[in-house]
Amino acid sequence: MTAAALRALHHGSSLPLVLPGPWDAASAKVFADAGFPALATPSAGIAATLGHEDGQTPPDEMFAAITRIVRAVDIPVTADVEAGYGLSAKELVGRLADAGAVGCNLEDSDHASHVLTDPERQAEWLAQVRAEAGDSLVINARIDTFLCGVEGTEEAVRRGRLYAEAGADCVYPILAPPPLLAELAAGIGLPVNALARPGGPAPGELGALGASRVTFGPHLYRQAMAAVTDQAERLRDEIRQPDAD
Repeated sequence: MTAAALRALHHGSSLPLVLPGPWDAASAKVFADAGFPALATPSAGIAATLGHEDGQTPPDEMFAAITRIVRAVDIPVTADVEAGYGLSAKELVGRLADAGAVGCNLEDSDHASHVLTDPERQAEWLAQVRAEAGDSLVINARIDTFLCGVEGTEEAVRRGRLYAEAGADCVYPILAPPPLLAELAAGIGLPVNALARPGGPAPGELGALGASRVTFGPHLYRQAMAAVTDQAERLRDEIRQPDAD
C-alpha cells in the first residue's frame, strides 16, 4: 500500500479517519479483518509487548515489530517512531521504507524529561525527512505542548504552522482538550490527529469537534490486556476450587 492511499484517507467526506493501534501482527490482522482502512502503530503498546518501557525500545526491535505488522496486512500502516531514535533523516526514511510503513509520527519533546524541542530545529528535522522521503511518507508531526503543560493553543498553533511549512501532512497535538480541536485545525491549516481516550469523546465525536484523524495510543492494547488479566484470574480461581468430590 502507498503513502498516496493513506494521505487520501485524511481528506474527503468519510472523516474522521479512525486508525486502530496494533501492537503485533495478530492484532493488526484483527483490525484489518474488521474493515479498518489503515492502521497506526503505538510505540507504547509495542514497547510493552517487547518487554520495554515506552521510550526505551531499541530501534532495531521497534522496526522489526513494525515490519511484522506491515507484513500481516494489506492496508497502509503508519508507525510511531517517537523522536526518530537519533537517526539521520536518510536513515530513518530508509528504515521505514524497509519496514514497509508509509507514514510515521515524529514527536517534538524529549520522552524522558518532557522538555519541548526547539520548534525551529524540529521543523528543520521534519523538512529533512520530507526531502528524503518525497511523497512516499505521510508525516504526522506530533505537537507535545499540552503533554508538557503548556496551556492554550498559541504555542501549539505556532509549532504546527512551522511543521506545515516543513512538509508535514498532518499534526498531532497530543492531549489537546477536545473543545480546542477546531481552533487548532483552523489555525494550523492541516488535518488534526486527536487521541481517543477511555471515558472521553468517541471517535465520531472527536471528528465533529474538528479532528480529521483519530488514534488510540496504547489504550487498545491496555484494554486487550485487561481482558487477558480477567481471563487469567478466572482460570486461577477455577484451579483453586476444591474438587466437588
